[in-house]
Amino acid sequence: MKTPHWFNRNRFFSIVRIAGAGVLVIAAAATAFIAARPSSAVAQSSPPNNRQPVTHQHFNSVELPLTQSDEGVVSAGNFRNPPSPICSTTTSSATNVNTDCEVIRHNETTIAINPNNPLNQIGSANDQQILLTSGGTSYFTYYARAHVTFDGGMTWTTYPINYNSYAQTADPAVAFDADGTAYLATTGVAGSENSGGIGSATAPDIIVVRSSDGGRTWTNPVRVASGSGAKGSPGVVNDKDYIAAWGHGNAIVTWTVFNQGIGGSYISSPIFASVTHDGGKTWSAPTEISGSAAFCIGAQGGTKCDQDQFSVPAVAAGGSIYVAFENTPDTFPGCPNGCRDQYLVVKVDSTTGARIAGPYQVATLYDGITDYPINIDGRLTYHDSEFRSNSAGNIAADPTNANHLTVIWSDMRNSTLPAPSDPYSATTNSDVIVSQSFDGGAHWSAPVALIASGDQFQPWGTYDASGKLRIGYYDRSYDAANHMYGYTLATETSPGTLTFLTTQLTTVLSDPTKNTRWFSGITVNPSFPHPTTFLGDYSGISSLNGTATLWTDMRNNVCFGARCGSGEDAFYATAP
Repeated sequence: MKTPHWFNRNRFFSIVRIAGAGVLVIAAAATAFIAARPSSAVAQSSPPNNRQPVTHQHFNSVELPLTQSDEGVVSAGNFRNPPSPICSTTTSSATNVNTDCEVIRHNETTIAINPNNPLNQIGSANDQQILLTSGGTSYFTYYARAHVTFDGGMTWTTYPINYNSYAQTADPAVAFDADGTAYLATTGVAGSENSGGIGSATAPDIIVVRSSDGGRTWTNPVRVASGSGAKGSPGVVNDKDYIAAWGHGNAIVTWTVFNQGIGGSYISSPIFASVTHDGGKTWSAPTEISGSAAFCIGAQGGTKCDQDQFSVPAVAAGGSIYVAFENTPDTFPGCPNGCRDQYLVVKVDSTTGARIAGPYQVATLYDGITDYPINIDGRLTYHDSEFRSNSAGNIAADPTNANHLTVIWSDMRNSTLPAPSDPYSATTNSDVIVSQSFDGGAHWSAPVALIASGDQFQPWGTYDASGKLRIGYYDRSYDAANHMYGYTLATETSPGTLTFLTTQLTTVLSDPTKNTRWFSGITVNPSFPHPTTFLGDYSGISSLNGTATLWTDMRNNVCFGARCGSGEDAFYATAP
């Protein structure tokens, strides 16, 4: 059985209630917690960790200071809906630019370039802000905001988005259509003052906001799909959306629908899609597009085979739309294929969003229950680490060839397998992997690895205007100890060759293994105090005539309460 809950799986958070509409009031009392590393035996009898929903993340009680500090008092309403714009960064021509002008933490980055004005770019991220008041109250918001530049990335302004009744949003994805209309999709969780805490909030909806002025102002959210039920109850949990846009007012959103039964038990998780043709004002009825049961191993009726996640759409040069996603072909219990995933691709109708071809099988991924070590929360991780990760990447469409597609991911095929379940006993070697198709996704080349030492993970691919594939990814090859990461851009030397030149974009490395301020409530190994358990599940890049990249960076030190450590900021770099 899978873990279908969308909330944080940390076993030590304590959120007591929601104050006002969308402002969380968080308890600061410490909670007793006993850590137990999952054994190999336990891991082998459980569903694959990377097939769990991409959970929303919260501050937990261990992170908060036991004594409050006076940082000013504002009303809950003003903290939730700040003036627009919120703030701007100092103009800088540095190689790396921090797009954050607010303090707390930012992760799961996405970015898009306006095709009508390449100097206008919009990034977004999970954005968590907290205010400690002199009265002992901690106000906390969790909203994806717009990081906007009009000078090609030298100056960034943060603009708020009014999500109305939604208590929090996550999993941001941004795209421009040909007219320069921007779309930002997220999941949205509703709540109220009397909800009894985040555990009683509604299941996530899929929502989209749009901007016609380059990201300065945004419409109210439009609900694309509704969740149903609550944590631990039968219902529908919408998770991990992504968006693509094209032409004049056209866009498509895809996401995972976790169907859960009594007690929140897992039933299935197919991929759904919805399209708009009026600039995001209205959206088509959600339709299931994954159709993956035919690829199941040992299936009995196929109902246990709709185990899908991490869908991403792409619009091809001829206007066709393709969606790539991961699927777990094994049935439970047993996992005859080691609970490894496979990448599948479907073609969908650009008018209705319905599946019209596929699923086509791209490759088997080396991301099973014994391919990765396991972190304290039961998720996949890496050498000497506690941050969760996964193998997912995306699909990219060549603008010069309507039939040329590439799927990008990362996995452990070149690592020493099986991996110990304890990351402090494992030596991992995750590589970025690519496979391409020249017939509209019907057939795929043998996977090719971008060989490098240490771990490379969470890649994102895009084609530039000349038809060269570009891939951005977190990269530990710059640290012989395989602890710190930079961000790398790999550029294809010639279209379609899958041979690459790599460039390190980061000027300073980040260390997620110790001394971090956020998502670090416990020290598992004394040699690595305060490791982060979360730096996001993806990063983003976008190409036009150049490539814009946005990633979670931990170089800056931040103090919150009585403890200081590495922060999480959305950093930007560009490449010609």
